[in-house]
Amino acid sequence: MGRSTESIRMEVKRIAKRWERAGRALKDDEKKYAEHLAEMMERHSSEIFYGFDDPLEASLFALFIELMKKMEKNDVDF
Repeated sequence: MGRSTESIRMEVKRIAKRWERAGRALKDDEKKYAEHLAEMMERHSSEIFYGFDDPLEASLFALFIELMKKMEKNDVDF
C-alpha cells in the first residue's frame, strides 16, 4: 500500500504541535519563536508535501521555504 500526501500532511501537523509543546518549556521571551516556527511549517498545501516520504524532511522543507521568503523580503521581524 502506498503512502498518501494526506498522511504526510497530517504527520507534519503532528510535528508542528510537538514543536509548539516543546516551546512551552522555553523562556517566556523565546516561546513566540517556537509558535511561529510551527505556524510556518503548517502554511503549505498538500502539493508541497507530495514529493516527500519523510514527514520531518517535508516539515523542514516547508520551514526553510518560509524562512527564505522572509529573508528575500528582508522581513526579519518575527
